[in-house]
Amino acid sequence: MPFTPFHLGPGAAMKAVGGRHFSFMVFGGAQVLMDLEPLVRIYMNTSILHGPTHSVPGALLVGAVAALTGKPVSEFVLRRLRIPHQPISWLASCTGAFLGTFSHVVLDAIMHDDTQPWWPLSSANPFLGLVSVRALHLACLLGVAFWLVVDTWRQFRKRRNGGAADHQ
Repeated sequence: MPFTPFHLGPGAAMKAVGGRHFSFMVFGGAQVLMDLEPLVRIYMNTSILHGPTHSVPGALLVGAVAALTGKPVSEFVLRRLRIPHQPISWLASCTGAFLGTFSHVVLDAIMHDDTQPWWPLSSANPFLGLVSVRALHLACLLGVAFWLVVDTWRQFRKRRNGGAADHQ
């Protein structure tokens, strides 16, 4: 199913580690962009859902689009929703976008047999079945748990010390 929320788990963990140098919003947008191809393929009723976008060259191309559009779109949405935030740097946009697209390829390659991460050089998928789908989903959920712990700690320190927020 396209647009699975499990893809956001690694992004949450990356946000916990990267702080202001990683945009979770751009990461999320990259996830949606990656799954436009499977959505179209489902609509067209094709046998292969994960085509060229779910490969290294596809991740580079979709990542570039996500990086360039993610910063202005995310900042616009945050302003419209009146959510206080620090400006999203181009570095944060790029890390969110490219880590988003490459993690997406790896996660889908683990669980979908039609994914060819090394296309066009190879049709092999060395990641398929690396771990069970259940273990994969659990790892994604643990990414969210990790982010919650780190973010709670940062908020505690911020209130205690009166420091600046580190969120985007």
